[in-house]
Amino acid sequence: MTRLTIALTAFALVGAGGFAQADESLALGKPAPAASTKLKDVVSGKETSIAQAAGKKGTLVVFTCNNCPYAKAWEERIVALGNEYGKKGVGVLLVNSNSPDVSKHDTFDKTQARAKERGMTFAYAVDPTSSVAKAFGATKTPEAFLFGKDGKLVYHGTIDDNHEDAGKVEKKYLEDALKSVAAGKKPAVQETKSLGCGIKFPKVS
Repeated sequence: MTRLTIALTAFALVGAGGFAQADESLALGKPAPAASTKLKDVVSGKETSIAQAAGKKGTLVVFTCNNCPYAKAWEERIVALGNEYGKKGVGVLLVNSNSPDVSKHDTFDKTQARAKERGMTFAYAVDPTSSVAKAFGATKTPEAFLFGKDGKLVYHGTIDDNHEDAGKVEKKYLEDALKSVAAGKKPAVQETKSLGCGIKFPKVS
């Protein structure tokens, strides 16, 4: 059993006791839920939504945050893919669904600074009530959802098989899926286990 498999299994067993739970994860072939929900984009300072971010060839939605070690380790790769495929007809939207009341690192201002620091050319929106993440059934940061040009989910899961060292990546799951979508094809691998920190949902009183 590989270290990645062990880590994925361990994280799958971690609960989120004391916090609001996400719905069941979005199934392949389904359209994006909460697509018209308005979110504040830290890059433009304006409201956006999944529907507004949608591209002609497909749409990538990644739930992430500012301080999770996994999100930080994959961040440069996610931004590079977003900047590249945003120019190839794939709409890109990063979503920070951590409640700022629970995670002090995920306020609007800190998320805005993070986007600027990383040179994002696409939208990065805050979802402070975690409503969009719950609608998707997202539980991890980072967790990717890629929709084809017909708006149906064609890839869900992790970024690649080595968050620690980009030079040792063997399976570029998200990049390969993006290449397929940009070419109008379905990805060969459509689902992988997401590896990351649990989304910090608002506390249940």
